[in-house]
Amino acid sequence: MTGRDEPDASGERGARAEPERLPAAETRNDLSGRVEGPVAQVGVVQGSITFNYHAAAQGAEPARDRHPDQVPRPPRGFVDRHAPLAALDEAFAVGTAGSGPGHCPIGVFSGLPGIGKTAAATQWAHRNRRLFPGGRLFVDFTALRPGGSGAGAVGGDVSEALAVCLRALGVHETYLPTGFAERAALYRELSGRRGRMLVVLDDVTRPAQVTALVPQGDGSALLATSTWQLGELVLDGASLLPLDVLDADSALELLAALCGPRRIADEPAAAARLVELCGGLPLALRLCAARLVTRRHLTLARLADELSDEQSRLARIAVSGAPAPTPGSPAPAPAPAREERTVSAALDLVYRDLSDLAARLYRALGRLPALSFDTAVAAAAAGDWPVETAAEALGELEDAGLLTVLEDRRSTLHGLVRLHARERSVAQDPPGAVRETAGRVAGHYLRLTVRADLAVRADRLRITDPAEVLGADRDGHGPEGPYGAGPFAGADDPGRDALRWLEAERGNILAVLRTAAELGFDRPVWQTAEAFTVLFLHHRHLADWRESLELGIAEAGEPRGEALARYFLGCAQHAAGDSRTALTTLGRARDALLALDDRRMAARALADTGRVRAALGDPAGAVADLTEAAEVLRRGEAFHYEARIMEDLAGLAEQAGDSARARDCLRRALAVYEEGGSPRAAAVLERLATG
Repeated sequence: MTGRDEPDASGERGARAEPERLPAAETRNDLSGRVEGPVAQVGVVQGSITFNYHAAAQGAEPARDRHPDQVPRPPRGFVDRHAPLAALDEAFAVGTAGSGPGHCPIGVFSGLPGIGKTAAATQWAHRNRRLFPGGRLFVDFTALRPGGSGAGAVGGDVSEALAVCLRALGVHETYLPTGFAERAALYRELSGRRGRMLVVLDDVTRPAQVTALVPQGDGSALLATSTWQLGELVLDGASLLPLDVLDADSALELLAALCGPRRIADEPAAAARLVELCGGLPLALRLCAARLVTRRHLTLARLADELSDEQSRLARIAVSGAPAPTPGSPAPAPAPAREERTVSAALDLVYRDLSDLAARLYRALGRLPALSFDTAVAAAAAGDWPVETAAEALGELEDAGLLTVLEDRRSTLHGLVRLHARERSVAQDPPGAVRETAGRVAGHYLRLTVRADLAVRADRLRITDPAEVLGADRDGHGPEGPYGAGPFAGADDPGRDALRWLEAERGNILAVLRTAAELGFDRPVWQTAEAFTVLFLHHRHLADWRESLELGIAEAGEPRGEALARYFLGCAQHAAGDSRTALTTLGRARDALLALDDRRMAARALADTGRVRAALGDPAGAVADLTEAAEVLRRGEAFHYEARIMEDLAGLAEQAGDSARARDCLRRALAVYEEGGSPRAAAVLERLATG
């Protein structure tokens, strides 16, 4: 800088009279603190001072050369992830000369909140530090969102992220560009000079947050983590690396690393139960481990017992930190709030970014009794939405990492995610929302189960009137078409496809039956249980059959429905080996059916009673029951059931050495089967030929 005289009124420069000086005691010339920019320390000045200086080029680096190493260390006890880390090695060409000039490989770890995306990213970064001598940058987009430690637009502020990187590369605040375009240009320039550099972006939510921060130096790489899938990045050559929950062995290994192997060895059953309750989610396991470490008196068994209550599970998977400081106070206020890390907090960050449509469906899925669901079930749960609307919202939830699509195209929520969705529903939806959802879903499954039953065996005796359920008239025609229409009608073998659907949905139907029974939906429960029986007549899942029938009996609103459900329950008990109980159950069912004058079903109950007696070693009683039942069914023209009984009687006759009686019974069965075109005729012919 130069101090110079200013021109006088005539425009001429020249010497001036010496200004009057102030006493020394009144003159100060202090400078303290940090000052940026031009500074003059002078005494008394008459006129003005002009500074002449050359501004540094905007964005110029200080003389020092920075090699930032910002990536946090991976968490203690990192386990598993061998496959995704190996895939990242391959994508980033680790161990080779790189992917060529001008190309920057991009890898994206995605998955549920708390799945361990950041842990995997930092583990890989530290394992490969030597490959990136130009530096390792780290940007946490969580801190750039509203409510985080920084500020920015929803989804993260890309401009502020560029500023974070530029500062790390040595750009002084004074020379930091203010505009996005200028920051991006300077970042490209500086990163291009660095050579091999690694950029790690944590918790991104939009593809633009990644593409704007791709480093330019040859051999550089970018690694991002996101709850969202960010499929658009495939167009930029990104490798998408989804992470799944830990398997049981890896989850136990993580607990042992954090709590000590002795503690896990002392309570192996409780440790396995804890892993199951956490669903293999690393964040949940780490939080549980923190509770076990900080509270030494807390056993794994006691913690597992605490988590067994679904209503409070999420709240108990938490760990408290130090008391949060009170702003402006040198000492903590009385009873300060403690900072907590919870699974709910991690899920809240994703939930708040959902559209209103996806958020509504998310809450509805939290109320859903079924554990897996297709688009139609989701539409019913949300309020009988159009299927297209539900598909759109499901797509957003999948992109957000909140649901998993299974191989059969059904979707499911992780157990802890489902509890979080339920929590959000309790907080935001009307009190009757749970009951309304259960009613809609129960009705949906009833209609489909009845259609499956009809597709397998249209002429089976039923209590339920299909017309009532399907909205058709007595001839089977109505708004939904004939009885055979629906999801199975267009198949080459509708019965086969219907059984496959029932098998795939077996667990969901049982879950819906349980919830509907608890909420008092009596009629849909026993009607669904009745139609559901067709599956167990072909695929004998005995425990499930028994449970569904017991629910049906408990909820049956009419005597005939209860009697029929009790008959099928007796069959299930016998098939499960509980024959003496079955004898009592079948007897009660037959008495009830006779009281209702339903002689055909009473005869079927008597026939099964005979089969049970044979299994219990009472052939005489078996023959008597079977013979009486066959006569009643013949008079009632229920010839198919009569023929099956004749096969049973033939077997008992063979055991007694009465071959003539056995052949008579088989000939009667053969006549019935041949007249009806039954495929069982061939088996009976073979028995006659070999007998």
